[in-house]
Amino acid sequence: MKAVVFHDVGDIRLDDVDEPKIQDPNDAILRITSSAICGTDLHMVRGTMAGMVPGTILGHEAVGIIEEVGPQVRNLNVGDRVVVGSTIGCGYCFYCRDGFYAQCDNANPNGPQAGTAFFGGPEPTGPIDGLQAEYARIPFANVTCVKLPKQVTDEQAILISDIWPTGHFGADLAEVSDGDTVAVFGCGPVGQFSIVSAFLMNAGRVFAIDADESRLEMARAQGAEVINYNEENPVEILYELTGNIGVDRVIEAVGIDAEPPSSGPAAEQNAQPEEQAQEELNRVAPETNPQGDLWVPGEAPSQSMSWSAQAVKKAGVIGVIGVFPPPAMIAPIGVVQQRNLTVRGGNCNHRKYIPMLVGLTATGALDPTEILTQTEPLTGAIEAYETFDQRQPGWIKVELNPAA
Repeated sequence: MKAVVFHDVGDIRLDDVDEPKIQDPNDAILRITSSAICGTDLHMVRGTMAGMVPGTILGHEAVGIIEEVGPQVRNLNVGDRVVVGSTIGCGYCFYCRDGFYAQCDNANPNGPQAGTAFFGGPEPTGPIDGLQAEYARIPFANVTCVKLPKQVTDEQAILISDIWPTGHFGADLAEVSDGDTVAVFGCGPVGQFSIVSAFLMNAGRVFAIDADESRLEMARAQGAEVINYNEENPVEILYELTGNIGVDRVIEAVGIDAEPPSSGPAAEQNAQPEEQAQEELNRVAPETNPQGDLWVPGEAPSQSMSWSAQAVKKAGVIGVIGVFPPPAMIAPIGVVQQRNLTVRGGNCNHRKYIPMLVGLTATGALDPTEILTQTEPLTGAIEAYETFDQRQPGWIKVELNPAA
């Protein structure tokens, strides 16, 4: 079968690989009808999430048809159409029962203290082959897979596999509630769904901060008040627009690959010192492999976290869903302590949110496909990765179609 395979930092290929087989009683084999490229995948290729094992299939988002089930998968039949949650949970350990599927004691083969297991990740997460392929093995399929009603399309469901649940998780972490003023730093796919979710939780106002005009225009279309950090200092303008109080909640949806402001007052006032940024990058990405404009890590690893801590009101709450790998040591702890801030972060517990989001979509209450901007065949995945990596305007979310 065809699959997108990691070979080295800066080196991914569309390879012919063996089709997966049932390995454990709770496995299922999925024929993938829709996959996607996520910003998290770019961390692996850029080197800002180290520890990838050569030969690992990439990707952690999928919709498909069940082709085979193990003997302990009792809720799925061959032929069922399902969406796959990006993080894997057993469903029966203490953490899964408490809704913390991303901290499952049993899904990660490295042991209960290893943390989140997800598809297509580095060695500390499994590794478990990913979903940018024609077929995939799904561990704990009875929990990881959620059946789809006929009225939910593949294009809708692929956005429920990871990015919408993650955006909702971000709003949850930030404790968004009635009337809150919320700032979302980063208006990529997860940031867009953070805006959706903040409004679902009855936020009064949502500010969207980014430098890409196509992303800001999408955020504006959702009702967010937009701030281009290449034109304005986002912290200063947030205080100006909130009566000098600051926002109640922040959702940090950027992570380690943050880009510094390239112009405007923020470039002069708030830019991270180059030597500090390089030190942080060396810590999280000991190996990088830029190739011209390709696979270049962000140049301001702590910029978004710094702005988040400054922009939230005293005693406010920050929810962190942007990817920061374990070696990252960039929390603005002094500002957090002096301003009595609460910072909550984590990997999304996808299985907790997916059934609700499938239901919302099935009723027609929301259509997530407004975030989907490109559909490409699996055979064009490498070219799509390269375009997406270069942050081309308009490339917000890319679906991969294995059948095309």
